[in-house]
Amino acid sequence: MTARICVRDGAIYLPADVVATYFRGIDAVIVLLQERELRILPVHQATSGGCLLKLRNAAGDRVAQARDVFQDQDLLGFAAEDLAARWESGMGALCVELKNLSEN
Repeated sequence: MTARICVRDGAIYLPADVVATYFRGIDAVIVLLQERELRILPVHQATSGGCLLKLRNAAGDRVAQARDVFQDQDLLGFAAEDLAARWESGMGALCVELKNLSEN
């Protein structure tokens, strides 16, 4: 399954099917931007911190506000719809290649 997500204004929008597949029972994620790649890692213990996966609508879509992560890399204005995401088991993360970073 190829997961599809959106990023706008420092927020990561995860459709319900992506949440059910990769983040079932998870209330928070850690968001990293490294080497032109967005990595979203599940947080298994609430005390570990991270970005809350807030319920967005009745369909079960979620949003994680990660403005600080994007702002730290001068990417707060980055926006992209329908980004392809893949699960990297070695990293334990949902990963998205951000090809257009230099254009923003």
